Amino acid sequence: MPGLFAQRIGLLALMVSADQGDCPIRKVDALDLAQAEAFMPSMNDLSTQSLDDLTIDESSRPKAPKVPAATDMHRRQGRQLAAIHRHYLMEMAQIGAVLARIEAGEAPPENLRQIVLSLDMAENFRAFGNLCGRECQVLKFHHDIEGSDMFPRIEAAGGGMFREVVAKLLSEHEVVHELIIRLGRAAEALMEDPEEVNFVHAATTYRKLEEVVRSHFGYEETELAEVIGYYLGSI
Repeated sequence: MPGLFAQRIGLLALMVSADQGDCPIRKVDALDLAQAEAFMPSMNDLSTQSLDDLTIDESSRPKAPKVPAATDMHRRQGRQLAAIHRHYLMEMAQIGAVLARIEAGEAPPENLRQIVLSLDMAENFRAFGNLCGRECQVLKFHHDIEGSDMFPRIEAAGGGMFREVVAKLLSEHEVVHELIIRLGRAAEALMEDPEEVNFVHAATTYRKLEEVVRSHFGYEETELAEVIGYYLGSI
């Protein structure tokens, strides 16, 4: 019987596959900001920090203790998390390509010419806002599952020897959640008022979120591969 994490990821895969189309620009609902903020009452308030100051401090990341009894089979099981992350990173790369195509305007590089835009730049801005809102939803869904299901199980494993790593991952989740909320707001503003200034704000916030998520995913995959496989069996 798959665990709660795997069941919810399966549900997410169905949600994503149902939304796929031939065109990378597609309509989606914006993030429910009230729902996102309701998840965060116990988190530190990062709302007053500038975008540049929202960092995850890679230098302070603790290393997870080795699991001497872990086998290659356990590590393969633990790498399921990396496979899930690759899906999100592919989605973000596609959105990044749309962003680059909009910024390139009438002279895109060859590899972006297959992304067909509207002749109305305001409509392109709205479409980018829709894509950002959708990505906020799926990333929040993923992190909510980790925080409520996977991390508590890992923290309890091995007599608590992974507690420092889990604490660091949770602190990084706070930064990701703050960026998700900011991007959700920027996306809503862009869809309501598709002006250049709103597009630039959404694009800057999106790129910051992508940078942070890529770093966070890499750390999480590296440090949790053995513990997921050995103590959780699968996700």
